[in-house]
Amino acid sequence: MNRISVIARNEFVTRIRTKGFIITTLLGPIILIGFFVVIGIVSVKSLTPESSEIAVLDSGAQLVDRLDHDMISFTPVDVPEDSARAAVLAGQWDGYLVVPDDVSTGGTLRYYTTSGGGSLFSSDLRNTVVAAVRALRVEEQQVDAEVYEAIMATVAFDTVQLTDTGEDRGNTAAFMVVGFFMGFLIYMAMLIYGSVVMQGVMQEKTNRVVEIIVSSVKPFDLLLGKVLGIGAMGLLQMTFWALLIAAGTFFSGAVISLFVDPASLQLPATASTDEVLAAMDFTVPAIGADLFVWFVLYFLGGYMLYATLFAAIGSAVESQQDAQGLTIPVMMPIIMSIVFIQPVIEAPDSTLATVLSLIPFTSPIPMVVRIAVSDVPFWEIALSYGLLVLAILGAVWIGARIYRVGILMYGKKATYRDIARWIRQS
Repeated sequence: MNRISVIARNEFVTRIRTKGFIITTLLGPIILIGFFVVIGIVSVKSLTPESSEIAVLDSGAQLVDRLDHDMISFTPVDVPEDSARAAVLAGQWDGYLVVPDDVSTGGTLRYYTTSGGGSLFSSDLRNTVVAAVRALRVEEQQVDAEVYEAIMATVAFDTVQLTDTGEDRGNTAAFMVVGFFMGFLIYMAMLIYGSVVMQGVMQEKTNRVVEIIVSSVKPFDLLLGKVLGIGAMGLLQMTFWALLIAAGTFFSGAVISLFVDPASLQLPATASTDEVLAAMDFTVPAIGADLFVWFVLYFLGGYMLYATLFAAIGSAVESQQDAQGLTIPVMMPIIMSIVFIQPVIEAPDSTLATVLSLIPFTSPIPMVVRIAVSDVPFWEIALSYGLLVLAILGAVWIGARIYRVGILMYGKKATYRDIARWIRQS
């Protein structure tokens, strides 16, 4: 244990003193949030429909005066449909809308275009046309306009999640955001730190430094010390990030209110933060400390499992190209867990979410997401983490047997058959 602690301490101290570690620790969550914000802004701008001109074939002039949209220009035309089709194909209009005479009693409107317009444009066009048809029906049925507006006014609706203690957890949307963010952080951390371990092993093997090291320590001690040292670095970083997430969640209401104009909510300029948040129907999520504890614990468990496997792979190869073929089977469960993160968020108590959160190779991400968005029974969490610990012990045993042979093998690319033989050797 003394040799393992010396190796672990050396790995830990050496890496936390680097500028890269300090920068990523302090700015990691901010950079990640900025990354998603930039993607969101670029996506929205790229998907925002440009101004379009649509010809309207409305022989009865039923809808043309009621169609109104900032980005869509509706031009009434009195031409045969064949002529409208030819004009659209020639690029004169972006499309043409055919309004049937029985539109107010159930007739089908049809929009013809060469490009399809995209989902956002189609949604805007559909909503505009539906609003116009409803206005026509209100007029024909002689329904009072004020009564209709009151009926169609937006209805405030929120989902509040109950717990076994009888206390509610507030708005579930906030917990979904926190759960996704935590799950994605664990996903990135397991890949990054696992790769760091593998690269370190490969570098020592390529430089033949390991031959000197193993003359003083056993390969198992070297493997475990390296994994624990880099894991301690990751634990420090993830603990700091967990505290940042907690602080960001606590002050989220105040931050959001800074970017909201009270006038847009029919409030005076002197409105307080609480008044602005109340008008927005925003509630700061009351996230318990247990979520952050499990966040750190599952990161640590997932890291130990995959870092050990990555270290074993690094000992069996001499180049990054050789490692790619061996890392794919190991990375597939991690990729699977992040691919299914949205179904887990939408249905945290489903069979899929439960199974993924119990399988050790996928559990770190789905279980943290489930704890964030749902009230998971403690026995499920305990069973999941217990299975994860057993998997770690098995991975350490297998990884050590591969490491002891592979770390001193040169000149030959290891195959799956070679690795299986190393594991069987006593």
